[in-house]
Amino acid sequence: MSTLRCLHPATRAILPVRCAYNVSIPPAAQFHDSPTLEARARTTRDNNRNRGVSAIHRKYPKDPLSVSKVPLPEPVAPEEKRPVTVDSDHGLYGFFTKGGKVLPTPEEDVEHGRAWSVEELRRKSWEDLHKLWWLCVKERNILYTQSLERKRLDPGFGEYEARKKDREINRTQRAIKHVLTERYYAWQEAKELAKLDPQVNLTGHGPAYDAMVFEEPPAPAANEILETPQQQQIPESK
Repeated sequence: MSTLRCLHPATRAILPVRCAYNVSIPPAAQFHDSPTLEARARTTRDNNRNRGVSAIHRKYPKDPLSVSKVPLPEPVAPEEKRPVTVDSDHGLYGFFTKGGKVLPTPEEDVEHGRAWSVEELRRKSWEDLHKLWWLCVKERNILYTQSLERKRLDPGFGEYEARKKDREINRTQRAIKHVLTERYYAWQEAKELAKLDPQVNLTGHGPAYDAMVFEEPPAPAANEILETPQQQQIPESK
């Protein structure tokens, strides 16, 4: 306890004489073991120059900063601002329709056509297939932009029409891949046949095709011309 009088008599007998007197302890400290305010006082500083600086309470550092003597830039007046020119053919406009409308109506989404078939694409050139592929990519980018705008605005329409249009575009892209795969296999087969042809040069040096000169046989003489079956006369039977 706080005083020696509260100790057991046998314990007080063995304590030194200098501890036999009462120790003066504040009344508040007799009921808990927390340190006093003097013991809790900070003995050393943390050397933090920004201690106590707060922008909320408008407490600034005591020492001036190095940027305090630099003048702050002044805002430009609206009439002095230079107009910003934007290219009308900018690539970001490819994510929107021609009219610049972000969210079309369901009637406008239904106006699309059907997908290209494989039979139709077989008659197209490499350049046409390349252009058609990137047109499909551009249309799908527009659909994805409109889908994000529908999630933000939640208009409640256009999702069914957009999915239907996206399926048609996806079928066209699959048809383009099908045609290109057929042409690739045809190219591989033609390459294997060209290896067997002596007139085709696949080494990459010189002309790729070297036509061989064939000698035509001499024309037969007039008396050697055989009569055709139509010109032959069938002997009359007796």
